[in-house]
Amino acid sequence: MPDPDALLAALDPEQRAVATSFGAPVAVIAGAGTGKTRAITHRIAYGCATGAYDPVAVLAVTFTTRAAGELRGRLRSLGFPRVQARTFHSAALRQAQYFWPNAMGHELPRVSDHRAGMMAEAAGRLLGHRAESGTLRDLLTEISWAKVSNVPPADYAELAADQGREVSGVDATAVGRIYGRYEQIKSDRGVIDFDDVLLCAVALLSDHDDVRTQVRRTYRHLVVDEYQDVSPLQQKLLELWLAERPDLCVVGDAAQTIHSFAGARSSYLTRFGVRHPGAEIIRLVRDYRSTTQVVDLANRVLHARGPGEGVRLIAQGGSGPQPRFTQAATEPDEAAEVARWLSGLIADGVPPSELAVLYRIHAQSPAYEAALSKAGVPFSLRASEGFFQRPEVRAALIALRGQLGAPGDVLETVRGVLAGQGWTTEPPSGQGQARERWESWAALFQLAVDHVAEAPAATLAELLGELDERARAEHAPAGAGVTLSTLHAAKGLEWEGVALVGVQEGTLPFALAQSPEQVAEERRLLYVGITRAKRHLWISWASSRNGGGARRKPSRFLDGIRPETEPARPERGGAGRKSRSKHSLVCRVCGGTLAAGAELKLGRHAGCPSNYDERTWELLREWRRQEAAEAGLPAFCVFTDATLMAIAESRPADEHGLLAIAGVGRSKADKYADAVFSILRAGSVVPAGQQLGEHPTETGGDVQLRQDGDSA
Repeated sequence: MPDPDALLAALDPEQRAVATSFGAPVAVIAGAGTGKTRAITHRIAYGCATGAYDPVAVLAVTFTTRAAGELRGRLRSLGFPRVQARTFHSAALRQAQYFWPNAMGHELPRVSDHRAGMMAEAAGRLLGHRAESGTLRDLLTEISWAKVSNVPPADYAELAADQGREVSGVDATAVGRIYGRYEQIKSDRGVIDFDDVLLCAVALLSDHDDVRTQVRRTYRHLVVDEYQDVSPLQQKLLELWLAERPDLCVVGDAAQTIHSFAGARSSYLTRFGVRHPGAEIIRLVRDYRSTTQVVDLANRVLHARGPGEGVRLIAQGGSGPQPRFTQAATEPDEAAEVARWLSGLIADGVPPSELAVLYRIHAQSPAYEAALSKAGVPFSLRASEGFFQRPEVRAALIALRGQLGAPGDVLETVRGVLAGQGWTTEPPSGQGQARERWESWAALFQLAVDHVAEAPAATLAELLGELDERARAEHAPAGAGVTLSTLHAAKGLEWEGVALVGVQEGTLPFALAQSPEQVAEERRLLYVGITRAKRHLWISWASSRNGGGARRKPSRFLDGIRPETEPARPERGGAGRKSRSKHSLVCRVCGGTLAAGAELKLGRHAGCPSNYDERTWELLREWRRQEAAEAGLPAFCVFTDATLMAIAESRPADEHGLLAIAGVGRSKADKYADAVFSILRAGSVVPAGQQLGEHPTETGGDVQLRQDGDSA
């Protein structure tokens, strides 16, 4: 049994308070990098070592298999391998499968792996046509939100309207009907889906006193990680597990609530003391991950409008380089500059696996894949499935088991098996699936290298045993290259150096974030990205997509924070591109570089071009709605939101410019070009009394405002 005092020795005062506070509900407000996992695992270990906890009566729950695996691994290293650490869904499924036969008289229905197929069938019947894959994903996401928010199909349309929820191209009434049809298809096939697991567990515990009593007797000590992400359905399940007992510890950070669209409600964390009178609230504020410079920037972004959500971090990581703020002319230029920055860090000794490029949406990834490939920088795309569930990894492990008993060196055996699967020592030059498979094989080989380094006499059977243990714990190895990931997928991870890219209006905050709550979540998303960096931080944006159209503004979240200088160097050899002095002035509105001696007033310069205006965007959307209604098509069949936004932003003047926009092919140009150009011309005319885009001019040293269309 570990010595209790030794368990506390490595904790700071706040972490020690988490580990030793028993007898009342505890809420831990844990800022980024403050060691929350360390605190809660030591709480569990200390409780078990002192007798406050029975190891087999502890249930620690979190949201991802990776996080649950990390909890199990740390508890095992602390000497308590019997403690249960699971995701909400894993714990709910285990209980439902165990109790369902006796309570219901039959086995729990099978959890289907074919949600997309059932959704395609439901949507196709009601829409009258085959829905595209993007719409199916959106429908599945929306129905998942409805389930975890306790919204049945009959109530969906009304509640969705109240909360501003929508699926592009499908009205709320139709979504509700598709939702109901989807549920009927599952019932007809005798299956449930992933979200039904929680519903089944809640129904079982709510309706059967004997089941509820037995579960509560089994798990008497509850610890909940990432509590800011709890949905109403998960909160209901937690309450059914808990009853009125005080033995509950929750850990979270409202400043890292970035999944509200999926049903997360941080109010369960922020109002914990109201729901649990007498609860102890402990704040972890010492950031051990990042340098003073990174932490200072994170605090300024989060609390730019006064005291905000979460804690104000105090850096413990020492001093480091200042974060770099860089503007590029185009997105390819931005990607090339990021690749050069990463190459420089790698040359300075930073391992590629300790670097990451983070972006708002998946569609930003290809530019960085291409730039890194061109620069010879290894990279991997962060996938959503677990490492050991990837098809190429499963196939390689099966092939390795086929070599058990065969003579030979372990590493040579692994290398030979992977070569037989298609792995080479050098990565493929292309992008996409081939590159992802190569990265998986390379990471698997590195695991073998690491294992043999620790145990030179290890056998193949011992290596496979270690890999099986990692698979059970969901411990995926870090990739061998720079990680490319969305900001959402990066939560909970950290790197020595992080590039945050595309930090401009329309991307971060995202164009579809309209309400104050949605914009606030976008700010938290940037905060999460900043706090992934330990030492090196790069923040960049591009003035335009490809050099044409209106210029884009840097994100409003950088107002008052970013410096006015340090533009990026464009790709060398580009026609018509000029190098910039490191002392050049940069307009805070359009990002343009100004001539020597130019003055900035209120962050703008005379003649500053505007970004796209809301009126043009709304005109385009209304035209698309009418066009789609007349044709009996979903709106996205005319143009997707992304394509429509690109049109509003670049304002093409001719057919050539229109065809250059992704999502506009020859057939759509022939069909819609005249209407689009008419709308763009109409959008540039300002109705009386309406101010679309105002820009300052300088007259007699004073700043005056003019409307677009007036002479400068």
